[in-house]
Amino acid sequence: MRYHEVIVVGGGLAGLRAAVETANELDTAIITQVPPVRSHSGAAQGGVNAPMGNNPEGKDDSVEKHTFDTVKGSDFLADQKSAEVMISEATPSIYEIEHWGCPFSRTSEGKIAQRPFGGAGFPRTCFAADKTGLYMLHTLWEKSIALNIRTYEEMFVTDLVVENGKVVGVVALNIVTGDFEPFMAEAVIFGTGGAGQVYGRSTNALISSGSGQAIAYRRGVPIKDMEFIQFHPTSLFGTNILMTEGCRGEGGYLINNQGERFMTKYAPKAMELGPRDIVARAIQTEINEGRGFEGGYVHLDLRHLGKEKILERLPGIRDIAINFAGVDPILQPIPIQPGQHYTMGGIDTDVNGATKIGGFFAAGECACVSVHGANRLGGNSLLDTVVFGKLSGRHAKEYVKQLKDRRRGESAISSALEEQEMVREELLTRSGGENHSVIRDEMKAIMIENVGIFREGPPMQEALDTVIALKERYKEIRIMNKGRKYNLDYLRAYELGGMLDLAHIIALGAIKREESRGSHFRRDFPKRDDKKFLKHTLATISKDGPKISYSDVDISMYEPVERKY
Repeated sequence: MRYHEVIVVGGGLAGLRAAVETANELDTAIITQVPPVRSHSGAAQGGVNAPMGNNPEGKDDSVEKHTFDTVKGSDFLADQKSAEVMISEATPSIYEIEHWGCPFSRTSEGKIAQRPFGGAGFPRTCFAADKTGLYMLHTLWEKSIALNIRTYEEMFVTDLVVENGKVVGVVALNIVTGDFEPFMAEAVIFGTGGAGQVYGRSTNALISSGSGQAIAYRRGVPIKDMEFIQFHPTSLFGTNILMTEGCRGEGGYLINNQGERFMTKYAPKAMELGPRDIVARAIQTEINEGRGFEGGYVHLDLRHLGKEKILERLPGIRDIAINFAGVDPILQPIPIQPGQHYTMGGIDTDVNGATKIGGFFAAGECACVSVHGANRLGGNSLLDTVVFGKLSGRHAKEYVKQLKDRRRGESAISSALEEQEMVREELLTRSGGENHSVIRDEMKAIMIENVGIFREGPPMQEALDTVIALKERYKEIRIMNKGRKYNLDYLRAYELGGMLDLAHIIALGAIKREESRGSHFRRDFPKRDDKKFLKHTLATISKDGPKISYSDVDISMYEPVERKY
C-alpha cells in the first residue's frame, strides 16, 4: 500500500497549485488520469483576472471593484466574502506564477498586459496571447518537477476512503495495468475539474466527466448549486471548440444573418462584452428567431482587427478556425454557437477548500466555494484554480501538521479496495442488452436540449424522467471488452454511473428553482426571486436519489440589485 501525507487527485491547475503548496513541507503525490500538461486547464485561452491596473483604461481598478463585478456577474449568488478573498489574492498569485516563469504578454512598458473581458468594469484580464491556461499549466508543471512531486499518471481514482469522519486515502484504477491500487494519506485534495461531458455540445475535454463530484456525493458530501451551468457564447460551430472571450475582448463583433451587431438589443452598453449568460442567450435568441445562418450559428467577426493584431493576440484562434472550420479569421468571419462550458456548482467547500469530511479538500471547477454563484465572469476560472488551489493546499498542510495519529485506516482502505474489485466484476459480468455509449449520448442530448440555455418546467421534468429511466437502463449494460489492461470500455461505462447521478442533481435542482438567475433562465419564471431563491442549492445522497435543501448566501457586502449592462 502506497503512502503519502497528502494526495492530490487531478493534475490540472488547481491540483498542481495545491501540490506545490504542500510539497515544501509534506510528502505529496499527484494522481491524474492524463499527464498533467494534457489536463483540461490547458484549454483555457483568454486570460486570468486581477485588479492590477496595468491597462491605461483600468488604472483605477481595485480589489473592491473587481469583487463587486464578480458578485454582480454572479447575479448575487456568490458568497461575497469568499469572492473578496479570491480577488484579494489575485494580484499576488499572478505575480507569483509570473516569477515562476509564465510568459505573459506585455505592455510597451514591460508590464503584464491586460485586456477587457465580459462583465468587467475595467480591462483586468492578464493574458499570454490566447494560450494563457496552457502556459500557466506548463509553468506549474515545471514547478512540480523542481519540487520532485511524485506523479502517478494514467490512474483513475474510483473511491475516497473515509474512517470515523476523516479521510484516510483513495483507491485508484491503474489504467495501464488494470489493477486497483490503494493509497493511504492524511489529507486528500480533489482538483478533478468540471462535469461538462454530462451535456452535449460542450467545450470540455472528454475527461471532464464530473468523476470527483460523483465520488464526493457518494461519500455524503453535499453538491452545491449544480443547476448553474455556464454556456459559453462562442464555441466553434460543428465541433464546439472554445473560441476565447479574448476575441471579443480584442474588439471582435457578433453578427447575425442580416449583418447586424445584434448585441445592441441585449446589452447596449457592454455590447459583446456583456456577461456570458446574457451574451449566450442573445446568440441563441437570434438563432431561434431565424436570424442565424443555416444550421444554427452566427458569425464572430475579427476581420476589422487586422492581420497584425490577430497574429499577435489571437494566433491559436486563427489556427483552430483554419484547421477545424476551414476559415481564416483574417479574411472570413468564424461560425459560432453557444456551447456548454463551465460548472459553477460542485463539491461544497468553505473558503479554505475544506469539506464536511476531515482532511478532504477540493479546489477549482470541481468545487463550489461559492465565488461564481449563478454565472462566472470570464477570466475568473483560472484565478479560482491558482487561488483556491493554494488555499486548499495551505489548509490541508495545516490539517496534517496538527494530526497526532498517522497512517490510519489500513483496514478501511483494504475493504474499499475489495469493494472496487467487486464493482468491476459485477459491471464486467452484466449480460444485459444496453450499450453504455448509447445511454451516454441520450443523456447528453436531453440535458442540452431540455436543461440548457432556456429552461421550462415540463421539458425539464421530461429530462429528469429520462435521466431516471437511463439510470435503470444503466443496470442492464453490457461491456464488450472483458480485459483488464487499458480497458477504456470499462472506464467509460464506470464513470457514466456518476455522470447520471450529476445529471439527476442538475435537473432536479433546476426544476425546484422557480426563478431566473444568471445562467439558469426559465421562460415560465423569467424574473429573479430574491425572496424565495437567494439561496444555495445543496444536494445530498439518499436511497431515493438526491435530496435537495438550501443554505444562505453571504450578502454582507453588497445588497442585490438588478443587473444592467
